[in-house]
Amino acid sequence: MDSNESFISEEHKPKAISLFSWLLHYNKEWLKYDILAGSITAAVVIPKAMAYATIAGLPVQVGIYTALVPMIIYAFFGTSRPLSVSTTTTLAILTAAQLEKLVPDGNSALLISTGVTLTLMVGLALILAYVLRLGFIANFISEPVLVGFKAGIGLVIVLDQIPKLLGVHFTKGSFIHNLMAIIKALPETIMATFIVGLTMIVLLVGLNKFFPKAPAPLIAVALGIAGMGLFQLQNYGVESIGHIPGGLPSLTLPNLSQIEQLWPGAIGIALMSFTETIAAGRAFSKSEEPMIHPNMELLATGLANVGSSLFGAMPSGGGTSQTAVNRMAGAKTQLAALTTASFSLLTMLLLAPLLGLMPQATLAAIVIIYSIGLIKLADFRAILDIRRTEFIWAVVAFVGVVLLGTLQGIIVAIIVSLVALAQQLVNPPIRVLGRKPGTNVFRQLSKEHPDDEVFPGLLILRLERRIFFINAANIGEKIRTMLGKFKPKVLVLDFSGVTDLEYTALKMLIQGEKRLSNEGVTVWFVGMNPEVFDMINRSSLGKTIGRERMHFNLELAVKKYMELENN
Repeated sequence: MDSNESFISEEHKPKAISLFSWLLHYNKEWLKYDILAGSITAAVVIPKAMAYATIAGLPVQVGIYTALVPMIIYAFFGTSRPLSVSTTTTLAILTAAQLEKLVPDGNSALLISTGVTLTLMVGLALILAYVLRLGFIANFISEPVLVGFKAGIGLVIVLDQIPKLLGVHFTKGSFIHNLMAIIKALPETIMATFIVGLTMIVLLVGLNKFFPKAPAPLIAVALGIAGMGLFQLQNYGVESIGHIPGGLPSLTLPNLSQIEQLWPGAIGIALMSFTETIAAGRAFSKSEEPMIHPNMELLATGLANVGSSLFGAMPSGGGTSQTAVNRMAGAKTQLAALTTASFSLLTMLLLAPLLGLMPQATLAAIVIIYSIGLIKLADFRAILDIRRTEFIWAVVAFVGVVLLGTLQGIIVAIIVSLVALAQQLVNPPIRVLGRKPGTNVFRQLSKEHPDDEVFPGLLILRLERRIFFINAANIGEKIRTMLGKFKPKVLVLDFSGVTDLEYTALKMLIQGEKRLSNEGVTVWFVGMNPEVFDMINRSSLGKTIGRERMHFNLELAVKKYMELENN
């Protein structure tokens, strides 16, 4: 093909992936856009990262560490230019599930060392997946299952933050336990705390609706700190975050004795980190930018977690909402992420004492507003409108998270996805075809097209997908049912939609043809791809049916049948 005839112009063809390529080919005109975007994104990322640290049960400074080191490492190894890497609500609550099991008493020092060990193991799991080239797991969990899983996490997080809005305390347990405990604790609500939290929720909702470009989390944090100082809210029972250590994070070593207990959870968190990273990266990628490379993303996020674990960070990955802010603010390259990381560093060095004055209710409000976004009822409705079965998968994943817990919810989500895949493999469709009047178009017989032509004595069945040992018996049973209903003289099997024919399925096909021949039914084959044709032709079936019972398309097969009938 001549270069002038190319369907894709050179400037829009995917660029080759090269480590540090964005830096080596940096355009100085991008600088102002990257710095502005990184600054705006920092105003969103830092408060949210602090809030997510509290979800995980870790000190708030861990969130700031997670908005620093992973950003820097990913910027040099990742393949997505606008991706903003710190932590997310999903990763935070999965982390919380692991920490609660190993540190039930909430010991701060042990929480941090356990969190470091978990982050390191998540990173190593991602790097191992890179070595094994497991980038294909980016699509491992189906979209309906992911919708249900995230909605379940959103509900669990919201319920977990409500006690902070009310100013009440109780021993945490299962979702049902926590729900009942909140109801019982309602009479003990501290009204000042509740008013602060409710005010912040209204503020965040209003800013997001009427001023979507404003850094809503930063504004809420600033007002919360100001209110605490101006009105001495601590005198009315409003709790603040408390002391936040300033300065650079210190080197933290993992607790290797916990590896055996943490590895199942680490694998689950690694899976979700990679899934969210790929989803966010692909969602905000532009056609003129290098393509997102799944295996390189495994390496980049793995190195980000391993490197940040040494500085006390929690598990990290690409965040959809913060990446959206980064892209909409004009980010051109990974330099925007480095700018965001710079503001995290300034926060640690200069603003830590001030952030310690923030009310707990303010952080809870931020968490609730951004966690509710995970519960997308419109997505459930869209799935239900299109396919009821997949809606059930979404609901099962949702219920699994809520009732069984987050890590168990991942297992439920994976099992549901595997069952969904198995169902599709085991039960491929078989369609009875007719011909649209006056055309050579063959389509499935239906009530919507009652005038489609059928041919007495001829049954046309279209098979689809791969035919192999898992579904061969099921396909055979469906064909026998249709033969009993239509009682044809000639059965035409349209293989144009069959991608592969496995040996076990071929053997069953040979046996089926022999049985039908004894019953007076002739089998024709149509539209076989070269691989399927070669396999049948090399078998005894090829010798039995010969070329005269193989046809290039349905139009030729029907024409030959009509000629035979007329003769």
